Amino acid sequence: MQSADTLRCVVFAAGDYYDSPYPPPSDAFVVAADGGYDHARARGCHVDVVVGDFDSTSVPRADVDARTVALPSEKDDPDLLSALKIGWRRGAREFHVYGALGGRVDHTISNIQQTALVAAHGGIAYLHGDGRVVTAVCGAALEFPAHDVHDTQYVSVFSHTDSSSGVSETGLKYGLDDAVLTNLEVNGLSNEFVDRLDARVAVRDGILIVVFDDRAPLPALVGADVRGDLGAVSAKVTDALVVR
Repeated sequence: MQSADTLRCVVFAAGDYYDSPYPPPSDAFVVAADGGYDHARARGCHVDVVVGDFDSTSVPRADVDARTVALPSEKDDPDLLSALKIGWRRGAREFHVYGALGGRVDHTISNIQQTALVAAHGGIAYLHGDGRVVTAVCGAALEFPAHDVHDTQYVSVFSHTDSSSGVSETGLKYGLDDAVLTNLEVNGLSNEFVDRLDARVAVRDGILIVVFDDRAPLPALVGADVRGDLGAVSAKVTDALVVR
């Protein structure tokens, strides 16, 4: 979670939906990625923009009550990435994505990669799932406020980049100090929040994927350097692709 004056963007994706203790911010800019429009309507949420190839929504494009950005079905960028690009161009640096976890594993992996892309540019994207939240942090820290921990609440940390250095974990059951994690090692799994103790996960160089229990409060993103952008919405197909 960034400062109070940071524009937040909510993205409704087309995947599985779960009960979440984090309701979409009421003042957020809202983008529906294709079939996510159906989920947004079912929840009575106002949508500012709908983007996608309209292959997974039950509502014809002509009947969508929002600005639409139509894309071809064959393209490099998945619909969620296009939604994130639209939100970033609007000024959002904090993203809350619903419907991006569960369902097809390949989609889930793609969505997690996109949290790393947002982090690499100094923003933060939260994927809200089934009792878990997935996010990424690059050259910065996530600071979790102290909270009541009555049952075990896990937080796991993985290196998205080949190597992540200067990794520290404080205020958790297991501490780390200036450690190096790689994406070929699994040694950041299943750390735990401690009752009524502030917690911090930080990385100096590299990108970490962080998965935490959704009973924990959202963390503050500290020390992130916003740089560049995610690029324009694109319908491009890479020249290396062969379509049969």
